[in-house]
Amino acid sequence: MDYNRLGHSGLRVPALSFGTATFGGGNDFFKAWGSTDAGGASRLIDVCLDHGVSLFDTADVYSNGMAEQILGEAIKGKRNRLLVSTKTTFPMGDGPNEFGSSRQHLIEAVDTALRRLGVDHIDLLQLHGQDYNTPVEETLSTLDQLVRSGKVRYVGCSNFSGWHLMKSLAVSDRYGYARYVAHQAYYSLLNRDYEWELLPLGRDQGIGALIWSPLGWGKLTGKIRRGQPAQPGSRAHDIAGTGPHFEEERLFTIIDALDAVAAETGKTIPQVALNWLLRRPTVSTVIIGARNEEQLVENIGAVGWKLTLDQIAALDAASDVPPVYPVWHQRSFPMLNEKFG
Repeated sequence: MDYNRLGHSGLRVPALSFGTATFGGGNDFFKAWGSTDAGGASRLIDVCLDHGVSLFDTADVYSNGMAEQILGEAIKGKRNRLLVSTKTTFPMGDGPNEFGSSRQHLIEAVDTALRRLGVDHIDLLQLHGQDYNTPVEETLSTLDQLVRSGKVRYVGCSNFSGWHLMKSLAVSDRYGYARYVAHQAYYSLLNRDYEWELLPLGRDQGIGALIWSPLGWGKLTGKIRRGQPAQPGSRAHDIAGTGPHFEEERLFTIIDALDAVAAETGKTIPQVALNWLLRRPTVSTVIIGARNEEQLVENIGAVGWKLTLDQIAALDAASDVPPVYPVWHQRSFPMLNEKFG
């Protein structure tokens, strides 16, 4: 397993990490992801650790706390071998303070997560989304307090816009608060919006990306093709109305390109799609998920080899889309733009 610095922090994380949205199956939405219990989770975590996958990502909203609880049970006796990241912001109840990034909610959410996980600290705490109703200064001073207390080691965010992330970094710099070192973001061959503003921001500010849903919300497995729709029991079928927008013909074009590269490399389509992400700037770790050991081992096979430049170029071309303004305008002046290489 390769290990990367998490942004400009001193923390090193594995190139692949494991996401626990499949743990619990607490409602119809998460049942479509999976319903792994504590016994199954313990086995998957052992497989991960055997292969060097030592970062486990969860969130309080995953099956309304069940995923955190199952993860906590599964890592008993293994805590010194792994890192735990969790997220909070989204509603955990109907109360007026059971959501958001206020001081009230963040402190209570962290204390509750620590109890569910059965640990004395969280290695990486991330805000799961933007809270426009809470002053950024309140949020960041609270996160700084949690770091200084020892309950949290590092802080990050997830699903932020470029301007909101940059504003947060500026406030942290102004007051000396703990700085975001990570941004958990959606990025895949199917949807490359991350490259337009968040990627250059990450390069400039030293923010490491944790990539969620790297197989395009289950669309980049190779199981969906022309004349071969998603099957019942899969996330792409059971919760087809959720997730990022995509055009069907563009998906098939990407699958065609993945097929060609898979044939050249002797790898599977998911392995090629994951390896493409591992080559992208700012990506510190790619979060993989699995309902069973077979899926997990296949996904771990995305490391230990590299796509060629020609193969990367072919995948880039197949997945490219016209960017939004002002990105398309900026691209008209290549002499002003930093190269990815």
